[in-house]
Amino acid sequence: MTPHRRERALVRPHVVTGGRAHPTRNTFDVVTVVVATRASFSGLTPEKRRLMELCRGGPLSVAEIAAHLSLPISVTKVLLSDLFDSGHISTHAALPRTAHPDLQLLKDVLDGLRARL
Repeated sequence: MTPHRRERALVRPHVVTGGRAHPTRNTFDVVTVVVATRASFSGLTPEKRRLMELCRGGPLSVAEIAAHLSLPISVTKVLLSDLFDSGHISTHAALPRTAHPDLQLLKDVLDGLRARL
């Protein structure tokens, strides 16, 4: 286990969110894409600062951000809603709900992954 992960385990999720269990908005899905819109991190908590540093590297989904930060999705959504409210991030839908994946492409990817194992 990395030292950073050990530190994370010492902080309870409710401390990270300031005691809040729900985001200020219910617009974040696990596949919502997040993009940093501000370069300034002043006044942000350490978790929000780490989140912004991640998003500066390019668009990431809510699930990817939660995984990188080793935080539950619910905690990540609270942090993201705060950053959205303050104008630090913007969001985009990953795919329209009516779009269907290309089944042949998915089969080719699966075959490629199986071949590597």
